[in-house]
This record gives sequence, C-alpha cells and structure tokens, in this order.
Amino acid sequence: MPRSSDRVTIHDVAQRAAVSRQTVSNVLTHPTRVRPETLERVQAAIAELGYQPSSSAQSLRSQRAGAVGVEINTLGPRSHNETMAPFLGSLAMRAAEHGSHMVPFGSPGDRPMVQGYQAMWARRLVDAFIIADTHHGDPRPAWLEENGIPFASFGRVWDDPTFTGWVDVDGAAGTSAAVAHCAELGYRTVGYLGWPSGSVVGDDRRAGWVAGCAGTGVAPGPEASCDQDLDDARAAARRLLADLGPSDAVVCASDILALGLHHELLAAGREPGSEVGVVGFDGSDTALMHHLTTVVQPLDQIADRILDLLDDALSGRARPSAGALLHPVLLRGDSTSARSRSR
Repeated sequence: MPRSSDRVTIHDVAQRAAVSRQTVSNVLTHPTRVRPETLERVQAAIAELGYQPSSSAQSLRSQRAGAVGVEINTLGPRSHNETMAPFLGSLAMRAAEHGSHMVPFGSPGDRPMVQGYQAMWARRLVDAFIIADTHHGDPRPAWLEENGIPFASFGRVWDDPTFTGWVDVDGAAGTSAAVAHCAELGYRTVGYLGWPSGSVVGDDRRAGWVAGCAGTGVAPGPEASCDQDLDDARAAARRLLADLGPSDAVVCASDILALGLHHELLAAGREPGSEVGVVGFDGSDTALMHHLTTVVQPLDQIADRILDLLDDALSGRARPSAGALLHPVLLRGDSTSARSRSR
C-alpha cells in the first residue's frame, strides 16, 4: 500500500487487483478487452486507492474523449418511451457538428440510477452526459453537479429550479393546442386519456387540456387514466366509450394511449375522426403509421439546443439565465375530421 503522501501509480493498482500493469492500462483505455470480473476488480482497486492516471484532475479532464454519454431505457421496458430512439437519432446526426459522438448506455432498473454514470465516468469514456426522463427524486442531477461533471438535460430538473442547463417541451401548450384544434373542427366535447397523477410530464399535459377547454369554451368530455402500455390504454378506452357520443373527441397524453383508443373505437364499429376525434402526443412512428393526429415534439431543435449547452459547459462558459421551453407543433392525421357537426 503506498504512503498517503505518495502519488498512487499504475503499479500500485496492478498489485492491489492482482493483475498486470497492461491489464490496468486496458481497463482505462480499452475496457471492452477486459473480462467483466477482472474489470470490476481493477475498477474497485482504482476507486479504493484513489488512482488518477494523469498528474491532476484538471489535466485529466482536458484529455477529451470526444464523446457524450446518453442513458437509454431509463424508465424500464414498460415505459414505451417512443421519443428516445428518434431523439438519439437527432443527437447522432448533429453531434459531428459539435466535435463529438454519442455513447448510449443503460441502467438495469425501472428508474434512473447513478451507477451507469459512475462507471462511464470512472473509465473516462465520455466528456459529458445528457440526461432524459427527469422527475422528482431523480438522483442523477445532484450527483453530476456534486462531482463537477458537465451535463445537460432533456427535461426540467424538477428538484433544482436554479439549474438552467435544460431543454424541454411545453406539454401544456401542446395539449391546449390539441383542444383548440378539436374545437375548431366542431367536436362537441373534448375528453382526456392520460397517465395517473404524480407524473410531472403527465400532470403538465393534463393541465393543458383543462386550460384548453376553458380557453375555447368547449365542454370537457369524459376522462380516464392508465399506465403507458397499449393493453392498459385499450382497457381505459373501453371505460370511456360508453360516455363518448358522436362528435366527441379525446386528447391523449401519448401516442400509445391514442392508439389504444383508436383500436377500441374500431373494435366497437365506431370510426375514429369522423365520429370520435383522437389526438395523441409525441409525433412518434406509431402515430405516423396509424395516421393519428398528434402533437409533435421538435426533437431536432431540442438536440441542437442541448448540444449547444454541452459546448458551453465543456468550454467553461456560464449556463443560460433560464432553461429553454420549446413549443410542439400539431400534425393532423385521419383521426380528426372537419366534417360538419352540431354544437
């Protein structure tokens, strides 16, 4: 064990982990070449000894990897987050203009955890991170801040209103615009199919539905909630059908929920659009394939803004005075129709 006054060397790490110096070097520069159990043992030795492969943390950070870590499937397999894949595509297409590339990684649980970030950072695989699916109680922003790790967020950092390095979509504006679209087409009432209360994104989208009904004067229709799952959406839609008459419409918190309602209308012999209007949210491939009217998130614009934030963070420039809240755009499909209706 080296004395506390001595600088820990790669030789010290190799001795502690009972491996060669080359193995330690591979862990630091080419971790995929190392067996998982050996990788874990060497990383534990590095952490225990406090080994720094360069003369200081400052010089270590100046040795850029040219990469940005992005966590995927952060809310588990049942979340059906259809925006993540196209968002990664937007980031990948624009990253080259910012001198970087994307490195996706995952966490095993149903909620975001810091372990994946710790492993990526310890191995110096990335210069910064992009986080998404933010929520109250999210452990990632505080850990990244405490460790001085550059990051930007797709979504507001709900537990820290002072953090401004984020880009988000105005969900309330999106659902309010969806209600206005239905009112303009002459739908008699506009109901809502959303997620259970407690989701900050879901609650924001529901608030837009409430505000949209009040602002347009259209009567609020029936309401139901379910998890982000197609089978659950179909079950919730069946509960709504009895209260949905001709010339009613429903705004949904996501395209998955809208697809569930769409399927149930067809199963009941009722025509989406001409009889009951359906509007989804996210602008996903699901909506496009089924010709659903949907509120589209501007993912290309979001990616550009987030990469600009990371450029500023890596260059030592100050964060903006406020986060960026972008407006989505409604894309009309066959699930809403302009046929004449009585009000």
